[in-house]
Amino acid sequence: MQQTKPRLDRDARREAILDVAQDVFLEEGYAAASMSTIAARLGGSKGTLYNYFKSKDELFEAYVQRRCVWQQDEIYGLQWQGETVAQALSRLGRSFLRHVLSDDNLGHFRLIMAEAERSPEIGRAFYEAGPKRGAERLAVVLAEWAALGWLDVRDPTMAAHQFLGMCQNRHFKARLANYVPELTEAEIEAEVSAAVDTFLRAFGKPQAAGQTA
Repeated sequence: MQQTKPRLDRDARREAILDVAQDVFLEEGYAAASMSTIAARLGGSKGTLYNYFKSKDELFEAYVQRRCVWQQDEIYGLQWQGETVAQALSRLGRSFLRHVLSDDNLGHFRLIMAEAERSPEIGRAFYEAGPKRGAERLAVVLAEWAALGWLDVRDPTMAAHQFLGMCQNRHFKARLANYVPELTEAEIEAEVSAAVDTFLRAFGKPQAAGQTA
């Protein structure tokens, strides 16, 4: 009896295309990458590829959007139960730095920023789905803590950006320029600890020190 390969459903096929496209974009850069190369690696025809994405631009934007969603879930998809505010912020800060300053993430970031100059809409899509959305998600939590009397925060969105900025500020440009290697766990802990300490000195309420988030 002849065996046939199982057919992927449409969503699975789309994900498979994005997996291959991501590899090709990272290896060759956007300009050198072609729909023909992506289709060949996928084992199909360009016609199949165009059934899902009308152009290379559209495919690249879908890759950017998916990358942002994955990172959002990995960094901010945290539960805030049974921890003090300091512990919860420390846990988020460590997750944030591990992802943002990793070799893998910086490779994607460089690729996306290179294309943002050519296509501002790609940069806009990345920023709105990535950094902006992440800060907004943290801001919601900070607002909840402020309502409970645990923080003195007047502008939760501003405070969220300030916390995330303190976590990454000292090493982001050095990592982006390949000046320093990936941070060790001890280095991540030191950066986050300093950021949490500074943040709580600015916004924390002493009477809430023992509260759990």
